[in-house]
Amino acid sequence: SRGAGGVRMVKHNNIIPNAHFRKDWQRYIKTWFDQPAKKKARRAARDAKATKLAPRPIGKLRPVVRGQTLKYNLRVRAGRGFTLDELKAAGINKREAQGLGIAVDHRRKNRSEEGFKINVERLKLYKSKLVIYPRKPTSKKTKAGDADKKEIAAMEAVEQNTLKTVLPIAQPSERVKARKITDEERKATVTAVLRKALTDQKRAGARAKAAADKAEAAAAKKRK
Repeated sequence: SRGAGGVRMVKHNNIIPNAHFRKDWQRYIKTWFDQPAKKKARRAARDAKATKLAPRPIGKLRPVVRGQTLKYNLRVRAGRGFTLDELKAAGINKREAQGLGIAVDHRRKNRSEEGFKINVERLKLYKSKLVIYPRKPTSKKTKAGDADKKEIAAMEAVEQNTLKTVLPIAQPSERVKARKITDEERKATVTAVLRKALTDQKRAGARAKAAADKAEAAAAKKRK
């Protein structure tokens, strides 16, 4: 139906169209016009950091650790820092390590012998490649462990490591070759083996206490 002024009204009992299109839309959006400039600034900052640290590498030496949870623990990655036990086994002081570009994490614990050995060998390899510049290059006296002029001259020819990772971490390829299942494996019940292992772990403390009590009782009986 048309109104008095010839304007067509909407059908039914609906809200009258009154859309507000003149909102302050610039408050609610985020632009990224500075992306190319920020990229250039980050590159310049990396170059400045490399120049400042030269001839030292940009990154620190970090340990090889396993990812968390079943989904990621097949892969290895760089951890936060080496444990105090790993540093001790490699013959490096924990305070000295930070000055040598080795990351230290006093909270991390070694959960396996394999991972512990890998990181100790990693520290020893890094230590064998390490060239320590004297604090005062013009001084005639050199401290124990400082590089001599020949070693320093040889290092000047080597290009600086500008990567974040020192001694890159390679993913282990653990491919199991297909083979026939043996009769022993076919007869074994895996669930029973796992259940027994879990029970042994759970009851270890109680069994040890019972054995100690029994031995103590037997010793007391002998005294009588």
